[in-house]
Parts: sequence; structure tokens; C-alpha cells
Amino acid sequence: MQTPSPNTTVAQNIARILLGIFMLLAGIGHCTFQRQEFQAQVPDWVPMSKDLVVVLSGIVEIMLGLAMVFWRSRRVEVGITLAIFYILVFPGNIAQYVNNIDAFGLDTEEKRFARLFFQPVLVVWALWSTGAWPAVKRLVISKSR
Repeated sequence: MQTPSPNTTVAQNIARILLGIFMLLAGIGHCTFQRQEFQAQVPDWVPMSKDLVVVLSGIVEIMLGLAMVFWRSRRVEVGITLAIFYILVFPGNIAQYVNNIDAFGLDTEEKRFARLFFQPVLVVWALWSTGAWPAVKRLVISKSR
């Protein structure tokens, strides 16, 4: 069922498009020039090839990036999906911190720790820029009753 797309502001639309472009570039990086650095973040407990995980997540990022930019009629669903994606890949950030893995210029414990706090910002950015907050709020309220 399609959630009605709420009106969004110019600032939200700009933020949505910027996040979409960021995701598109990150996805391309996963599949090409940053592939090894992304492999270093895949936790050892993941029961798949690290390269496969990186390539598949890169493909998902490319699709989500394109959807953020172009699929306006489904932006709420795309925003929620992207927020969930950010939550699902968060263990990679934790693994990078816990295992002291240098990648993406995060070459100190402090930098890797600080990065952990950026993931919630991405979740909020995805939900706010797509106008998905009301849909998430309705879902949470209906589940709590």
C-alpha cells in the first residue's frame, strides 16, 4: 500500500537529492574504487564473502540513491527503507571501531568512535528529507496501542 506523499519543503527536497547523490556515489565506490576499504568493514561473523556483501550493498545503495532523487511519488517508503538500511549496516561501523580497522581516513580510535554518531544523523536525514516522520510516528503510535 502506497503511503500518501506529504508536502515537503524546498530544504527537504534539496536534502533528499543531496542524500540520494551521496548514496549513488557511495554505491559506485562500493563496486569500484573503494571496494577494499568497504570489505574491511564487513564483520567477520557475516556468513558470506566480504566482497559479495560489499558489491550487493553497493548495488542497493545505487538503487536507493536513484530512488531518493527520482522516485518522488514513493519518497516516504524510500526514506524509511534507507533509514532501515543505515541501521542494518551499522554493525560494520561498530566492527571498524572495535577491531581498530583503518579505512576512509579513520585511522585513530577517536575518529572511528566519532563516526558511530554519524549513523543516527543519516537515519534522521533520510526520514526528515523524505517527509517520512509522520508515517513513522503513526506506525509507532499504532503499535503501542
